[in-house]
Amino acid sequence: MSGITGRQRLPSQFWVLWTATLINRAGGFVILFLTIYLTTRRGFSESAAGLVIGLYGVGGALGVTVGGHLADRWGRRPAALLALGSSSVVMVGLGLARAPLTIMAAALLLGAATETARPALGAMVTDLVPGKDRMRAFSTYYWAINLGFAVSAVVAGFAAQAGYFALFAGDAATTAAAALLVAWRVKETRPEVVAGPEPERGSFRAVLRDRVFVGFVACNLLVALVILQHASMLPLAMISDGLSSRTFGLVIALNGVLIVAGQMAVSRMLANRRAAYVLPLSALIIGIGFGLVAFAHSPLAYAGTVVVWTAGEMLNAPSNAALLAGLSPVSMRGRYQGAFGLSWQLASFLAPTLGGAVRDHAGDAGNTVLWLGCLAVGAVAGAWSLLAAPARDRRLGTASAAENDLDKIKL
Repeated sequence: MSGITGRQRLPSQFWVLWTATLINRAGGFVILFLTIYLTTRRGFSESAAGLVIGLYGVGGALGVTVGGHLADRWGRRPAALLALGSSSVVMVGLGLARAPLTIMAAALLLGAATETARPALGAMVTDLVPGKDRMRAFSTYYWAINLGFAVSAVVAGFAAQAGYFALFAGDAATTAAAALLVAWRVKETRPEVVAGPEPERGSFRAVLRDRVFVGFVACNLLVALVILQHASMLPLAMISDGLSSRTFGLVIALNGVLIVAGQMAVSRMLANRRAAYVLPLSALIIGIGFGLVAFAHSPLAYAGTVVVWTAGEMLNAPSNAALLAGLSPVSMRGRYQGAFGLSWQLASFLAPTLGGAVRDHAGDAGNTVLWLGCLAVGAVAGAWSLLAAPARDRRLGTASAAENDLDKIKL
C-alpha cells in the first residue's frame, strides 16, 4: 500500500470501531420509522409524533453533554459501553410501550442512552488517527455509517410490513452486538495530556468561551435543522402523496447507497481541500435538495431530491468531523465532541417539532412553506459558514502546530 501517496494505514483499533459502527447502524431501524409507527400504529397526530421525536432529541442533548464529560474524565471505552448497553435495553422498552406518556418517557431515555456514545466514539477516532489522516478516517467512518443506514432502510421497510416490534428487537440486538465487539477488541484511547493552561483544562464553560467553536456549532445547528427533516417530515410528505412506508424505505435508502458508492471518491477529492471552505458549499447544496421536496410528488421525484441533498451531505460530514477534531484541545476532546453533538440534539427536537407545526398549522401551503423554508435556512448557513471560514482555518493551523509539538514531547 506504499503507493497511496505515502499515507499510513489507519490503525487496527479504528477498524474495530468502524465494524462496530457498521453493525450498530445496519440495525438502526427505529428512529427512521418512528414517525410512521407512531402515526399509523399508535394513533399519534403528526405534531404529537414530532414531539416524541423531539423528546428523543432532548434526551440526546443530555446524553452528549454527559457523554462528553465521561469520555474525558472516566474514559472513552467505559462511556461508550455504558451508552451502548443501556440503549439496547431501553430500545426494547420503547417497543413494548403502549401508553402515550410511557412512549414519550422511553423516547427521552433512548435519546439520552444512544447519544451518550457519540462523544466517546468521536474522541476515540480523533485519539487514534493522526491529524493528517483524519479527513480520510472520518470519511471512511462516515462510509460505514451510511452503508449500515442503507441496509437498515431497505430491511426495515419490508420488516415493518410484518410487525413493528421486530424493528425494535433488531435494533436492540445490533446495538448489543456493537457493545460486545467494543468490549472485546477496543482498548482505552484517552491520551495522557501534559498539563496546559487553565482554559484548556477547564470545565464545559471553557468550551462555551471558545467563540470560533461556538459559532461553528451554531452554524451546524442550522444545517442539522434542514437535514433531519429526512427522518421526520419527509416520510409524512411521502405518505401524504399516497406512497407507502416501503416506498419511503427504498427512496431514503438511496441516500446510503449513494454515499457508499461515492464517498471514497469524494474523500480523494477533499484530501487537499480545506474543510472550513468546503462547508459553505455543502450547506447550500443541502438546502437546495430539501427545497426541491416542495415540488416532488412521485417516487422518482423524491429520489431526485435525495440525490441532491446527499451530495451536500457527502461534502459536509467528513469536513465537519475533521474541523471538529482540529478545533478540539487534546484534553477536552470528549467535551468538544459533546458540545458539537448538542447542535444535532437540539435540532432533533426542533426539526420535527417545527416541521410538524408548520404542516399542521400552515394549511394547504404547509408542505411548500416547510421545504422552501429549508432552502432559506441552508442558504443562511452557507453564507455564515463562508464568512467564518478564515477564522476557523487559522485555528486549524494553530491547533495542528500544537498537536505536533505535543507528539514531539511524547517522543
